[in-house]
Amino acid sequence: MIALIDRLPPHGADAQAALRELYDLTSSKLYGVALRVVGNRGWAEDVLQEAYLNIWRIAGDYRASLSPPMAWMGVVVRSRALDFLRRRASQRADQGQELDDFVSETVAGDGPNPLDTTQASEQAWALHECLRQLEARQREVVSLAYLRDLSHSELAHQLKLPLGTVKTWIRRGLDQLRGCMARFA
Repeated sequence: MIALIDRLPPHGADAQAALRELYDLTSSKLYGVALRVVGNRGWAEDVLQEAYLNIWRIAGDYRASLSPPMAWMGVVVRSRALDFLRRRASQRADQGQELDDFVSETVAGDGPNPLDTTQASEQAWALHECLRQLEARQREVVSLAYLRDLSHSELAHQLKLPLGTVKTWIRRGLDQLRGCMARFA
């Protein structure tokens, strides 16, 4: 595999053949990485295409002494997938802002609707009750993740916990919160 990566940078006919062979050898595993990150088959295919183009462009930077080829390519795919999710989130935020601007321009009055205020208060109370039902450490991890917008790795570092533990606590906590909030809906 290292020999294939070494043949990529010149962009000649040999490089194209090397990229095709590299793709044939690795695409199924790297597709799995992309799919796990983005959670959508179509998006994962787009991410994989971007990743292989990136691998083609930066193949000259690959150093076998630093990491195995699959690990290096896995990092490239994961980075492309995270970039893809950031772009989608940014686009959704922009669209949401446009909608908010449109609504605020067309709806009379700036004050909150009494019904909306009541519903928000009831939802906040329900969320508080559901959070109280979580174990203390699990509640702390979920709260830090969503209120302070910390990543799993940042949480693991800050709380001095294994990354897998943080991920498990968040997943289980969110499952419990969903179930609990469904009872209030």
